[in-house]
Amino acid sequence: MTPSHTGLLIRTTGIETRRNENASCAGLRATRMNLDIVPIIVALGIGAFIGYFGRKYQALSQKGSIELELKQSELVAREKRDEIIKDAEREANKIREEKFREIKLLEEKVLKVEERLMKKEEHLDSRQIDLDSQIEATRGKIDEVKAIKARLDERAADIDKEYERVANLTKEDAKAEVIARMEKTAEEDLVVRLQKLQMFGEEKLEEKAREIVTTAIHRVGNTVRADAMTSSVEIPSDDLKGKIIGKEGRNVRAFERASGVDVLIDESPGMIVLSSFDPVRRQIAKTALENLIADGRIQPVRIEEFVEKAKKEIAETMRKMGEKAAYEAGVINLHPDLIKILGRLHYRTSYGQNVLWHSVEMSYIAGMIAEELGVNVAVAKAGALLHDIGKAIDHEVQGSHVEIGRRILMKYGVDEAIIKAMQAHHEEYPYETPESIIVQVADAISGSRPGARRDSVENYIKRLQDLEAIANGFPGIEKSYAIQAGREVRVFVKPEEINDLAAHELAMNIARKIEADLKYPGEIRVNVIRETRTIEYAR
Repeated sequence: MTPSHTGLLIRTTGIETRRNENASCAGLRATRMNLDIVPIIVALGIGAFIGYFGRKYQALSQKGSIELELKQSELVAREKRDEIIKDAEREANKIREEKFREIKLLEEKVLKVEERLMKKEEHLDSRQIDLDSQIEATRGKIDEVKAIKARLDERAADIDKEYERVANLTKEDAKAEVIARMEKTAEEDLVVRLQKLQMFGEEKLEEKAREIVTTAIHRVGNTVRADAMTSSVEIPSDDLKGKIIGKEGRNVRAFERASGVDVLIDESPGMIVLSSFDPVRRQIAKTALENLIADGRIQPVRIEEFVEKAKKEIAETMRKMGEKAAYEAGVINLHPDLIKILGRLHYRTSYGQNVLWHSVEMSYIAGMIAEELGVNVAVAKAGALLHDIGKAIDHEVQGSHVEIGRRILMKYGVDEAIIKAMQAHHEEYPYETPESIIVQVADAISGSRPGARRDSVENYIKRLQDLEAIANGFPGIEKSYAIQAGREVRVFVKPEEINDLAAHELAMNIARKIEADLKYPGEIRVNVIRETRTIEYAR
C-alpha cells in the first residue's frame, strides 16, 4: 500500500466517523422536540372540548328564545287573521244589503214601466179602432165623390154637345174664331203700339251706347307714344367716336354683329344713332353702348360681354313692365311666367302703337263698359289686357297671335271665361260671352282713335320681319338681321355646317327667295358672313 492510498483511507474513515456523530446528535434533537409537543397537543384537545360544549350550550339557549318568539308571532298573526275575517264578513253583509235594495228599486221601476206600457197599448188599440172606422167612412165618401164627379162630367159633355149642335161649331173652332175677331179688331192698334215701342227703345239704346263709349274714350283718351326706328346715345366727347369705330372699323363691326343694329356715326356732335326696326334689339344695343362708354374699354371681346349683359337687363325690365301693366290694369293673380311674356309687349308695336300700353288702355275701356252693362268686370279687363299676348312670341311660334295667345293662356291655367273673352277680338272665334264683345269693342276704340296708329310704319316693319324670316328659313343659319332700312340682310351662318362654297350658294338662294316673295323698292344686299373661332385656355 502506497502512502497516497494510506492517506485516502484515513480521510475516508474520518468522514464516516463525523457522519455517525452527526446522526446521533440529530436523533437527540428529535427526541427533545417530541417531548415538547405533547403538552401542546394535550392543551389543544382540552380547549377544543371546552369550546364544543360551550357552543352547544349557547345554541340550546338561543333555540329556546327563537321558539318562544315564533309562538308569540303565531298568536299575533292568528288574532289579526280573525279581525280581518270579521271585517270582511261585515263588509260583505253591507254590500249584500245595498245590492238587495238596488234590486228592489229596479223591480219597482220595471213594474211601473210595465204598467205604463200596458196603458199605452190599451190606448193604441182604442185609437186603431177609431182610425179603422174613420178610414172606412173616408172610403165611402171618396166613392160618393167619384160618382158625383162622373155624373158632372157626363152633364158637362152633354152641355158641350148641345152648344156645338146649336152653334154648329166645335169647341176648338169657336175658340179660334173668337181669337181671330179679337186680332182683327186690335191689329192696327197693336202694330202702331209695337212700332212706337221699337223706335223709342232703339233711340234709348243708341243714346245709352253712345254715352258709354264717349265716357270711356274721354276718360282714357291719352296720348300715344309712337316708337321711332332709331335711338340716340349721347357721348361726352366726339373723340370717343374713333374709339367706338376701332382700328379699321373692327369695334363697330363687332357691335353690329353682336347686337343686330346699325350704328350711324356721322358729324352730329355728341351723339351716336342706333337704327333697327326691332325695338328690343335697339334697346339692348343702346344699353350695351352706354355701359361700354361708361366703362371706357371698347374692344370686340368686351362688346360681346356687354351685349349679353344688356340682354339680361332688358329681360328684367320687361318683367317689371309686365308687373306694372298688370297692376295698372287691376288684373291680379297672374302666373309669374305669364307676367314675363306680357312684359315683352313693352317693346312690341302694332301700327306704331305700343302693344303693352294699348292693352292696358283696352283694359280700362273694357272695365268701364262692363261696369255700365252689369257684366263681369274682372273677366273683361283680364281679357283685354291679355288679348294680344300671342304677339310676344309670334315670331318664334307658328300660328296667328290669337291662336298662340290661347295656347299660352291654357298652358298657365287661365280661367276659361277670360280665354273666351280674348279669343274673339279678331272674329276668328264666335262671340260666346258678353265680355268677348266688350273686348272687341275696346280694341276698336283704342286702335281707331286719331293718332293712335300709323299704317306705313307697320307695313315697313312687316317687310323687315319678312326679310329676316326668309333668311332664317334656310338650314345652317345661326342668326340674321335686316339693317340699313331694309336695304341689306346680314346673315351669320354656322361654320361647321356651311363652308365657303356653300356660303356663296346660300347668298344666291336667299336673294332669289326675296325676289320671288317680296315687293320692295330698289335693291336688297344679301351679306352672308362665315366666321370660325377657336378658343383655348392657358392654365
